[in-house]
Amino acid sequence: MIRYFDALAAATTPDESSPLTALAELDTVGTLATGVWTHDVGVTDGGDFGAEVFVVLSGRGTVTDQHGGRIDLAPGVIGVLDAGDLTHWEITEPLRKVWIVAGS
Repeated sequence: MIRYFDALAAATTPDESSPLTALAELDTVGTLATGVWTHDVGVTDGGDFGAEVFVVLSGRGTVTDQHGGRIDLAPGVIGVLDAGDLTHWEITEPLRKVWIVAGS
């Protein structure tokens, strides 16, 4: 079945893990889940949510991991996080990204 979602208009709900973040899980296909995540200006640390690919729709900042990896976040940037990565997000402009996470 074919379907689509408007990632720019998708409503997000506050994330329990941080007052700066909100998310919307839009769909799951097999072991892949997809959704939208937002982060207001500020700093948060993220846990391991599994392997993730994301595309930044708007906003700016950086994300780093415990291995010293760094992604400069800007519209159009595609990021890849490995399962087990512990992330540190420093957001300088409100961020909105689409994510795809591989579950088990």
